[in-house]
Amino acid sequence: MTHQHHHARPGTTVARGRLALVLAITVAVLVLQLVVGWWTGSLALLADAGHLGSDALGLTLAWVAMSVARRPASDQRTFGFGRTEVLAAGANGLILFAVFGGVVIGAVGRLGEPPEVQAAPVLVVGAVGLMANVAGMRLLRGSARDSINVRGAYLELMADALGSVAVLISAAVIAITGRHVADPIASLVICALILPRALALLREVGDVLLESTPRDVDLERVRRHVLGVPGVVDLHDLHVWTITSGMPVMSVHLVVDDAVTSMDRAHEVLDRVSECLAGHFDVAHSTFQIEPISHRDHEVGGHR
Repeated sequence: MTHQHHHARPGTTVARGRLALVLAITVAVLVLQLVVGWWTGSLALLADAGHLGSDALGLTLAWVAMSVARRPASDQRTFGFGRTEVLAAGANGLILFAVFGGVVIGAVGRLGEPPEVQAAPVLVVGAVGLMANVAGMRLLRGSARDSINVRGAYLELMADALGSVAVLISAAVIAITGRHVADPIASLVICALILPRALALLREVGDVLLESTPRDVDLERVRRHVLGVPGVVDLHDLHVWTITSGMPVMSVHLVVDDAVTSMDRAHEVLDRVSECLAGHFDVAHSTFQIEPISHRDHEVGGHR
């Protein structure tokens, strides 16, 4: 027997529109940083531009994935295309690793003999980049709570904002002291901001793809709630996993008292379990299999 309910993921259309706007802002600032970074010789600014380039690609992937995810389910893809957003987030994490490696190599090579950097233009463009990052973060903040895909884009903008601060500090140090080594040091600081974020994003993607129990779900608590429903004497094969952000699913075998033999009694148990779970846990789709306690000896294989 199954029980299921579906709900639309809130704010999807709004999130797509905001992603498109943030992408347009990001591309404009990216072009500006590339031009000024090349003109002034600032590796920190080019590093921030490289990071911004990964943002632009990540935002594009996020927007495309969110558009594809809206397609309806089919006989071949019964849960729809929601997991394309998870794949896009994974690609975003890998892009960050590529940027990290490239910038580290370039920065280490410049530590010994840092080239001269024109500080004034770097200060101006760094400030523009910081304002663009903050504007993008404000646009995506609400949607980042509901979507791993948008969260990946939001976290990239956050690290970019910190990277822009590093660029501003390095340019100020160069302007005041003339120590051009501040530029590659700032590049390494930006890399230090990229790495933990990329690791955290990929870990979250891995949890979804491995169908791990969501971190905000206490499986033991779910067991206690279900076992507290009248008529349920035991349960096994309890699984909770995530198709994509905002779409947790659950399946469980319910062992009921032998007195629960009629369909009316079984429906009572299903309704009670459903009400219990709806009141305490947000599950988009649940499947229950009801088994009388006398069926326990017929179970094949081990289970939890």
